[in-house]
Amino acid sequence: MLLCLTASHRNASFDLLEKLSVGAPKAAASLVESGDIVSGAVVLATCNRFEAYLDIDEPLTGAEAVAAERVLEVVSELSEVDRDELSSSVRVVTGHEVAEHLFAVSSGLESVILGEDEISGQVRRALESARAAGTTSSDLERLFQTASRTSRGVKTRTSVGGAGRSLVRLGLELASSRIADWADARVLLIGTGQYAGTTVAALRDRGAAEVAVYSGSGRAAAFALRHGLLHETDLRDALAAADVVITCTASELPVVTPLELVPGRRRIVIDLGLPRNVDPAVAQVDGIELLDLEIIGLHAPLEELSAAADARAMVTEAASEFAASAAEQRVAPAIVAMRSHVLGLLDREIERARSRGEGEQTEAALRHLAGVILHEPSVRARELARAGRGEEFSAAIELLLDVDASAVRQSDDVSDDAAKRA
Repeated sequence: MLLCLTASHRNASFDLLEKLSVGAPKAAASLVESGDIVSGAVVLATCNRFEAYLDIDEPLTGAEAVAAERVLEVVSELSEVDRDELSSSVRVVTGHEVAEHLFAVSSGLESVILGEDEISGQVRRALESARAAGTTSSDLERLFQTASRTSRGVKTRTSVGGAGRSLVRLGLELASSRIADWADARVLLIGTGQYAGTTVAALRDRGAAEVAVYSGSGRAAAFALRHGLLHETDLRDALAAADVVITCTASELPVVTPLELVPGRRRIVIDLGLPRNVDPAVAQVDGIELLDLEIIGLHAPLEELSAAADARAMVTEAASEFAASAAEQRVAPAIVAMRSHVLGLLDREIERARSRGEGEQTEAALRHLAGVILHEPSVRARELARAGRGEEFSAAIELLLDVDASAVRQSDDVSDDAAKRA
């Protein structure tokens, strides 16, 4: 059973999300290793949301509540967030709603900016991190892979992502009202992380010609060479020369504080980091105007209603199909058990026919008959599964054929193949 705990800009403070962005990514391994309830976990932590997607064992009564409580405990400890504060800011999503929620998130429909560019990549990287940590499950793999396909479909078939808007671009839009000509502005980019490449592209779209990069990680030289930028080695001097400063590092501590800034000259500082890359006290330095994610989010444009409606319809359709497919997966063991029973009878009949001297024509006829007999109940099984009655089919197979469908252990690929061939 899939379960999701989510906190976002819609129901949680920026300060809470900032704390979660530090500790939450470490939670997946702890959740899977902590007990038998959680068999898989993928954690997504971005500048505007925290989400934990769990694959939990169903036989335990109240497993959802137990798993949710465990998530809150682990994340609270790792992020140093008060347990009650976290609980009041987290929404629990269960059942079929989990898929629809993730598909909407991955498509940018739950972002500060409708159709945000970066979120689909962040969802993909969350799955990759879980794979590297060994915390995924087959159901979570299917869920996240379907989310990626859905987000691509939304972007290509609706106008939601057509403008290519993102937090980076919105930040630059807000700064543009203070800048006469981007071609004359000296821009300092601090960081070479996930937003840095997007930021460079957005700056060039606006005509910025003099862009320099600085990074305390030592990766700035290679990044500058790859993107055709200037390379700065002294942060204080680079800050003093810049008209616009944009930060987007993965540092857990502020990299720009009032100590690095010389007061008096007018500069715009755009902080795209979470946790904050810029100490909020920078806003008090004479001449500095600070635009951080919280301020940028307040200026996010209203949703384009028709585009959002089309995208929502696609997400809902994809979630329904995912649920139906998952239901078919659950009934596959019963189909395999039925096939095994019938094909076992078939093999014995073929052996008897051979012992009587029957030839290949008889064997072919028997195999054809078995296929005909298996086809209709297999099709019916999938229909019942999609209608929410798959358990009835499984119970009927166990009762009529005296087999234990729940004992069938097949890989997902084998089960899918068995169901299709039947």
